[in-house]
Amino acid sequence: MRPKLADVAREAGVSPTTVSRVINNKAHLSEKTKNNVYAAMRKLNYQPNSLARSLHGKQTHLIGVIFPSVSNPFYAELIELIEKKLFKNNYKIILCNSANNSDKERNYLRMLLANQVDGIIVGTHNVDIKEYQQVELPIVSFDRKLADNIPIVSSDNAAGGKMAAEELMNHNAHNLYFVGRVHHASAVNPTDLRQQAFQDTITAHGLTPHTWNLSTTDSVTIKRAKIAQLLHQPVDGIFAADDFTALLVMQTAKELGIQLPEQLKLIGYDGTKLIQNYHPELSTIVQPIEDMADLLISILLERIDSKSEVPLTNFKLPNTLLRSQTLE
Repeated sequence: MRPKLADVAREAGVSPTTVSRVINNKAHLSEKTKNNVYAAMRKLNYQPNSLARSLHGKQTHLIGVIFPSVSNPFYAELIELIEKKLFKNNYKIILCNSANNSDKERNYLRMLLANQVDGIIVGTHNVDIKEYQQVELPIVSFDRKLADNIPIVSSDNAAGGKMAAEELMNHNAHNLYFVGRVHHASAVNPTDLRQQAFQDTITAHGLTPHTWNLSTTDSVTIKRAKIAQLLHQPVDGIFAADDFTALLVMQTAKELGIQLPEQLKLIGYDGTKLIQNYHPELSTIVQPIEDMADLLISILLERIDSKSEVPLTNFKLPNTLLRSQTLE
């Protein structure tokens, strides 16, 4: 038997009206009260959205979209494509910027459930949020595993790392570095997949790979200083975790009088339209952003419309290499 709002109120020790206000963010309540209600909802696995759908059998034609950043050009381009394509399918989005904050993301998830969205597309960096495992709504994840029952769409990060290593070696680079944040956590991280494949490929060719770790919490000034330290090492080939890290390498190398590609070969990762239009000199591994948006939407709408479960699969799409002036 599904729990009711009154059950949540009883468990939390508040009135049903208070529970409703917490769910819909319609009142200024204490954090203690909100936390008690959320804890009761988790304990009882109360999902207002699923309950409303079972009672009314209606769709809202709203899709929740959760991403860790809306200012990052890669996510911005992907989100814009998702919104345009969903709108063509008569769906509107509720966009949630989690800012890599797990508490903020949990609140957004509860808000989406309360607003009776038909499904959710998630590009989270917070893989420790257990609520995703309990949500009965159709969900599709971008890049990361959230739960066994949630399909994943990504580019082939490992193949991208391998491609970068092979290309740098083909251009006679021997002292090779991966530059970016490396997690090495238990959860599979896209950046780690790129870095590991990069290292494995270099090792297989009898060379020694290196990693220069940058923290995402570092300011641009600190990142520049760390990159400058690296460029004083005997390095002639760099694979950057993303294009903006690659741009910092390019700018710092120029300031130090290091010539690309004569003295240093460089490859980035992502290949957004912004990079291709404004920094066409950068060689980069291009993710198939539009294809990934199409697949995320296709899988989600199929899960919404189909009464039977869509097969759960990790969909990996191929990347392409854009060769430019930082290679040749």
